[in-house]
Amino acid sequence: MSSGRRYGVVVIRPARRDDLEPILHLVRELAVYEREPEAVVATPEDFAAALFGPVPLVHCHVAEDAAGQVVGMALWYVTFSTWLGRHGLWLEDLFVLPERRREGHGRALLTTLGRLCAERGYGRMEWWVLDWNTLALGFYRSIGARGMDDWTVQRLEGAALAALATGDPAPSGSVTGARGHDRTEGGGR
Repeated sequence: MSSGRRYGVVVIRPARRDDLEPILHLVRELAVYEREPEAVVATPEDFAAALFGPVPLVHCHVAEDAAGQVVGMALWYVTFSTWLGRHGLWLEDLFVLPERRREGHGRALLTTLGRLCAERGYGRMEWWVLDWNTLALGFYRSIGARGMDDWTVQRLEGAALAALATGDPAPSGSVTGARGHDRTEGGGR
């Protein structure tokens, strides 16, 4: 076990380079849970560059069990609110292995990020949750989170993003599906 904050038998700590494989494993397990196992194309090298490159713009905390095994993660980055005039934290992914849920790992990860927000003066912490994920929604409501139902997510990716970057018209095949994914590009997070 490495240095991190203890929550009972749960240890939360910043990710290290030797966590790259466990992090990618958790990302793949999250994709399976979200019914999109084929969507993950990220490699350990991608995560190494993102988390440990010269100027990391994304961060990760991991949850370890008593044996030092990584059983959960919170991957996040800094945002900014023009209305608050302050930074915030966007939680990109929170995932705990299904067999290790209800042991306090998820709450400990969120508590760690909440403390980080308080220490840094961040004005908010935000994240997405799929509308069918009633277990997660219930958990988030139990800690005081509220849904932002009046906002919708918009996404540009693949051919549509490339067209915008070059000033070309959007490709005719970039119609979004029911879950908001570009049918011609595959979708995903």
